[in-house]
Amino acid sequence: MSPLVKIRSERDRMSAVERRIADFILENAQLLRDYSSQQLANALGISQSSVVKFTQKLGFRGYPDLKYSVGEAIGRSEEGVAEPPAARAGDALGSMLWQLKTQAEEATRLINRPETMREWVEAIASAGKVFLIGLGEDDLHARVFALRLSLLGIVAIRHFDVGRMAAQVAMSAPGDVLVVFSEHGKHPALVKIARYFREQRGRVVTVTRHTSNPLRAMADITLAVAGHDDASYVQSLVYQSSVQQLLDTVFVHLCEGDEARHARLVANLERIQHMLEP
Repeated sequence: MSPLVKIRSERDRMSAVERRIADFILENAQLLRDYSSQQLANALGISQSSVVKFTQKLGFRGYPDLKYSVGEAIGRSEEGVAEPPAARAGDALGSMLWQLKTQAEEATRLINRPETMREWVEAIASAGKVFLIGLGEDDLHARVFALRLSLLGIVAIRHFDVGRMAAQVAMSAPGDVLVVFSEHGKHPALVKIARYFREQRGRVVTVTRHTSNPLRAMADITLAVAGHDDASYVQSLVYQSSVQQLLDTVFVHLCEGDEARHARLVANLERIQHMLEP
């Protein structure tokens, strides 16, 4: 596992000091080679021993080992995407994009523990109702996932309008699930809806970037998504691809985990096909 992916995956379970070190490394990975452990400690206003303990807790022999691993990871990444946008053309463009998506999907898989995925599957499978909301591009995932849940016979209520969702959430009951899709997890209205849903004793699942954010902090189950690129238009595509991979994985688990659900899916697909036939 890339050291940067490992740091992201462990961040939420770190102490406050450890999170400061982790955030500095994640945000300044390119500059880490110029920092000694003492210089890093001075920059953060902490002790050198805190830096050493942080690296050892992650499984590295010491700070130099971590610094070398981060440098290697950056080097491998740059080898695959070093071409400037102007040079991204023809087959090379498609290959580059495929590689970026594959790397992001693998990183996303690694930072979401199997037990977290199982917990999400079980929460949806046992829910009386599943509410889904996402704004902008995030609504695309909410809409498609809601459709797939309904094909399995799971009651799925999806809205892209915050006001309507607030009204629907008022009808939630203990054991229901709210799935919030929000790339950056900072939209105030979504935070308010999630907070109210928890007050109704429902469970909140968030799908956001792996960075810390208000929605992720208050969720019962958090799914973190990786996906970065210097070009914003590429970064968006990579992120969306990683989210879709997560949802596809959950859908397959739901299909294979219950024969009755799978039978309903087959019956519903056959009924839809029959209705669409001329």
